[in-house]
Amino acid sequence: MEGTERAFEASEPVQDFKERMRSAIRQTAPGTSLRHALDMIIAGHLGALICIGDTDAVLATGDDGFCLDISFTANRLFELSKMDGAIVVDKGLTQILRANYHLNPDPSLPTSETGMRHRTAARMSLLTNAMVISVSERRQVVTVYIDGRGHSLRSVSEIMSSVNQLLVSLQSTRTQLDRALLRLTTLELDNYVTLSDITETIYLFEVLMTAADELDNLILELGTKGKTIAMQREEFIGDMSDVYTLLIRDYANDSSEENALAIRATLHETANDKLRSSKRVGALLGFDEHNEDSIMHSLGLRTLSNVSVVRKGMADKIVDEYGSLQQLLDDIEQNPARLDRVGVENPSILADSLYRMWGKRA
Repeated sequence: MEGTERAFEASEPVQDFKERMRSAIRQTAPGTSLRHALDMIIAGHLGALICIGDTDAVLATGDDGFCLDISFTANRLFELSKMDGAIVVDKGLTQILRANYHLNPDPSLPTSETGMRHRTAARMSLLTNAMVISVSERRQVVTVYIDGRGHSLRSVSEIMSSVNQLLVSLQSTRTQLDRALLRLTTLELDNYVTLSDITETIYLFEVLMTAADELDNLILELGTKGKTIAMQREEFIGDMSDVYTLLIRDYANDSSEENALAIRATLHETANDKLRSSKRVGALLGFDEHNEDSIMHSLGLRTLSNVSVVRKGMADKIVDEYGSLQQLLDDIEQNPARLDRVGVENPSILADSLYRMWGKRA
């Protein structure tokens, strides 16, 4: 027991669970040496229990086995899995330290796993900061454990099935969102945007961003097989995250970027049915008394960012000078010198671009 306590004191700092799990998935993704070894173990109809990292704490929970201290290779890991007991590997996957090691984690540690190997793996991941991998000989399933929680590795074909569904969803949602943003720009220039219009656009942004997050997780699982999918994701998403933030800044009572990001975080955690509630969205934007028909006035940050002569950071200066998109439109022709003072080099091009969006000029 004293040895275990000393091992805890010497173990690595505990990282955020999600970060550690993402790191574990990355290390076991297709294209890595570790995944190659795991695939060979599965193909050989073998079982295995592998502890990676926090080796002092891991070794303090067991005994016996073979002391190896040999370089890590996929073939060696595969051959050693033919023996019973655990295989202990250093955090950097450079050295195999022990094989056939008998682990004895505290049996009182909670776990919902049923098989002996999986129960041991779950408890070892609770007891230490190690990444623990259990390969089921009977079910031919590989499970990665972090903090007692398991993640089952899937084959490339299984992941690609989910990827294809998400890509279809991304394409459809992006098309709807592009149309909604074009319509919103026209309404902004007409000064007739309602809270309902903003709510519907935000909903489409959330659908797009949620699908992108799910696709990111799948790309992580694909490892080296996910490069093409990552390129397709970029094609669909592009700079839409920045556009989303500008949209919220345009309509939030507090237009700071920090507040916009906080609103986005809250929206991302909001249930789908509430995302379509204008009352809910209005409250998050800082307008508790607004309803779906309430008129909303845009600062113009998103629209101005689409004009070629407005350099990065210039939209904020223009908004600070004029106060809103409508005030800019009201003043832009009568007093173009005001834009010169802000730093816009070609005020006439800015005016023509805005009016062309509006459809007031050819």
